[in-house]
Amino acid sequence: MYRVSPFVSRFAHALLAGVVLATVWVNLSPGSYYDALEWRLFDLDLPGWLAPLPVSVTPMLIVSDLLMTFFVAFIGKEFWEALVLTRGAMAGRRAIVPVAGILGGALGAIVVWVAVAALIETAEEASFALGWQVPVGGDVVLAYVVARGVFGAGHPALHVSLLLTIGLDILGLLLTGLTDPEAIFRLAWLALPALAVLLVWALVARGLTPDLPEARRRRALTLWPYVLAGGLSWFGVAASGLPPALGLLPVIPVIPHADRSFGVFAEAEEFLHDPLNRLAHLLVRPLAVVLFFFGLTRGGIDLAAFAPTTLVLLAAVWLGKPLGLLAGLAVAVGGLGVRLPAGLGLREVLLVAMIAGMGFTVPVLALESALPGGAMAEAARLGLALSLLAGPLALLAGRVLPR
Repeated sequence: MYRVSPFVSRFAHALLAGVVLATVWVNLSPGSYYDALEWRLFDLDLPGWLAPLPVSVTPMLIVSDLLMTFFVAFIGKEFWEALVLTRGAMAGRRAIVPVAGILGGALGAIVVWVAVAALIETAEEASFALGWQVPVGGDVVLAYVVARGVFGAGHPALHVSLLLTIGLDILGLLLTGLTDPEAIFRLAWLALPALAVLLVWALVARGLTPDLPEARRRRALTLWPYVLAGGLSWFGVAASGLPPALGLLPVIPVIPHADRSFGVFAEAEEFLHDPLNRLAHLLVRPLAVVLFFFGLTRGGIDLAAFAPTTLVLLAAVWLGKPLGLLAGLAVAVGGLGVRLPAGLGLREVLLVAMIAGMGFTVPVLALESALPGGAMAEAARLGLALSLLAGPLALLAGRVLPR
């Protein structure tokens, strides 16, 4: 198995730096922190057919709805390659194990959230099952740091952990967008990303083979058509009412890519020059800055926000998600007769499930639409911060559990 590139560690360090700074700021001077996040840079006076609600551009909106789009596309690229490339971790029948883990983990988190919330949630603004989308997602960069410490840089379990976390992240964003009770959906706008994808495929990327004429091949390998298509796709997704962070995902399947998989975030991909990997290379350094500002704008933890929602969140991510993931893998292996990837035994599966109990980046994105603002959202944010303690526990378990 190929080694995972160390740049993911830099992502994690940048994210944590932003979270620490934001947490210090919000606890010392909460008024100035929230004023800075919600500072109205300008208002967009858009027609009603384009945006049914007023749009105020704030630092938090720029980071969450625009800049984080590139991070979601970056991890979406890895998921797509795992699906379609030769030797991809999810190619053909190999997809059964990770898909079972992703669906089981998501279902376990949702069921436990709903059950525990029904028992202990006391917030006046809470209604039945409110916020169940929050614990579905995870945190791929922080999970990478822990999984690398537990398994090592080239272990197959590290790649499985990353793949499961990416799948849960994308599923969590989709569920958050599709079930937002306050969203005003205008799904006809999704024709715009569909049109962008069709045009860039038909005019540029279609039939890219070694025997193409040189002019046609050079045009298919240039980047600007895919950048333009990505901009149109993002605009259409945002206008449709779905999370703008998903806006670049429709274009990824039509961008020419490598012909074989080296694993999730594989170090070997740094030497590939297909358009999809070249775009990813261009994003590596800017994304560290993006994740720092995401931690700064969305990661401020109010240490006095503990409430029943905190316990609901922890139960969902520490119990529901790992147990659901294990149940999904058990169904795949025991019920469907699928073999685990080479190098994975019971010890590795248990450790992967523990690491899945960490959740921050995507759940924080889900907070704004899945939960009412104020105390309930801040209590859930505190729970997400506490969920990261699953990382040190997994590191300790990795040393204790016999190989």
